[in-house]
Amino acid sequence: MIRFSTAGESHGEALIALLSGMPAGVPIDLEYVNRELWRRQQGYGRGGRMKIETDKAHVLSGVRHGKTIGSPIAIEIVNRDWKNWEEKLPVEFGDPAKHQAVASPRPGHADLAGALKYNFPDARYVLERASARESTARVAAGAMAKLLLHAVGIEVLSHVVRVGRVELKSTAAWDEIVAVAAKNEVMLACVDAETEARMKEEVEEAARTGDTVNGVFEVVAHNVPAGLGTFANWDERLDGLLAWAVMSLQAVKAVEIGRGVTAAESFGSQVHDPIHYAARDEGRPTRFTRSHNNAGGLEGGVSNGEDVVVRGYLKPISTLRRPLESVRFDTREPTSASYERSDICVVPAAGVAAEAMVALVLARVVAEKFGGDSLVELKRNFDGYIEQIRGY
Repeated sequence: MIRFSTAGESHGEALIALLSGMPAGVPIDLEYVNRELWRRQQGYGRGGRMKIETDKAHVLSGVRHGKTIGSPIAIEIVNRDWKNWEEKLPVEFGDPAKHQAVASPRPGHADLAGALKYNFPDARYVLERASARESTARVAAGAMAKLLLHAVGIEVLSHVVRVGRVELKSTAAWDEIVAVAAKNEVMLACVDAETEARMKEEVEEAARTGDTVNGVFEVVAHNVPAGLGTFANWDERLDGLLAWAVMSLQAVKAVEIGRGVTAAESFGSQVHDPIHYAARDEGRPTRFTRSHNNAGGLEGGVSNGEDVVVRGYLKPISTLRRPLESVRFDTREPTSASYERSDICVVPAAGVAAEAMVALVLARVVAEKFGGDSLVELKRNFDGYIEQIRGY
């Protein structure tokens, strides 16, 4: 089984991603991995931290001569900001006078719940691990998963469909999403320039008023064959695995598969995707076709051969330059919530982190279905299965 974990704090020395279960022989392009890390840092409305960090993946194990070797992959991403925090967050005792406490919890953040859970006198250690900075390590691991998926023709990308009150009204074509991801200057990762300009105005309004702004991103997995996941057991359904993975990202408060939200307020005749049969498959792995994809490529917990589409709904960032009411940890007296350097809008970056999570889930189910200790073995099994469903 492909599985991963992360370690590290927001202002600690480094972030670590540990990925195991990858088959041997997967080509690893570190330039690609680093570009994924760069994409996570982009977007209009990011904070000052992104001006400090230039995230680069340092692979410590599991890759040799440009390919995976079947052993666990350890990736380090150094925090350049560590030099400003080394005395404030030392591993050993250090000077308590230099500790930078988070004296009053921020509404919407993990501050209060985490301090109560771990019996901390303030929220500094909660912030350090609960911060979305942790998603950097997920993106590094997800880039490795994407490289495995590339080997079997599956691609995973995202785009932004809403920022604040401004929403993309059209359905994005795959080629449009590819074009957005390829840009070297990222604004808000929307496929429509006019809509993106209005999204930018939403971010600017929030910046003027000391507020933050929310949004929705959409992750699309392209060329996913039918048959990944299963309806046989509740905890193996692919829609459930994807929803869990994307919901685990910081600030995501709802997850939608396909047009699930719209489906909840529509008649069945308007929602379900009619099935047709094409005399020629035109290179697709199945001759069964759909006139639209409201199901988001998943039916009964199993991929159906259409693009897998997952949306994440983000709450606004909980650190405001115009703080909300709170209470001091030490005296319990009313005060304003603590302010920690933060972003105004992170929707494009969250989309990239969600790509990583979707890729990790898909890589896991691909490895489970097709097996193989090496990429050669996995691809042989995959190609055989594709031939099976072509001839169905």
